[in-house]
Amino acid sequence: MIEREYYYIVLGMGFVTFIPRLLPVYFLSGRTLPRWFIEWLDLIPAAVLSALLLPALVKTGTPGTFSLYSPGMIVAVPTFLVAVKTKSLGGTVVTGMGLYWLLDIIFK
Repeated sequence: MIEREYYYIVLGMGFVTFIPRLLPVYFLSGRTLPRWFIEWLDLIPAAVLSALLLPALVKTGTPGTFSLYSPGMIVAVPTFLVAVKTKSLGGTVVTGMGLYWLLDIIFK
């Protein structure tokens, strides 16, 4: 009985995840979108990533104190510069991981 409930939950979560992706494709397929709208859509991933990362980078400790000198923030600045300069996802990830590893070795 409990296993059946899990299947319903998984199917429901899949449905809820699938519908918001299907509706825009369904309604916008075959239409020509304005250039400004396409450029605006290109900015959404960067905005979402920034909104997810920034609180984790500037907040340290258990009550959550603001700090611009956290290890994550120190690594984020040069990693961001590499991302802007190279526009390479692989290079950016390797740079960020390498700098974080190096910072961990230096300050341990």
